[in-house]
Amino acid sequence: MNKTELSAAIAQKSGLSAAASAKALNAAIEAVTEALAKGEKVQLVGFGTFEVRERAERTAHNPATHEIMTVPAGKTPAFKAGAALKNAVK
Repeated sequence: MNKTELSAAIAQKSGLSAAASAKALNAAIEAVTEALAKGEKVQLVGFGTFEVRERAERTAHNPATHEIMTVPAGKTPAFKAGAALKNAVK
């Protein structure tokens, strides 16, 4: 399912127009993105948790040149599924 299909499913289940559901979906994505950019955690009970995780500096090799290089430390977004979502998928 892509973003357009998700927006259409939201419109069908909520009774909103396609335009209103697309606007609501975009606003939700933007709110989650802004919270993560601030380093905050977003918890949706029953669905899951979005958070930013720190990645340590590490060494890797370039498969084309076999050169060993250092990958700097950084941050990456992560998602952990909630219990209700895990049970629904089983």
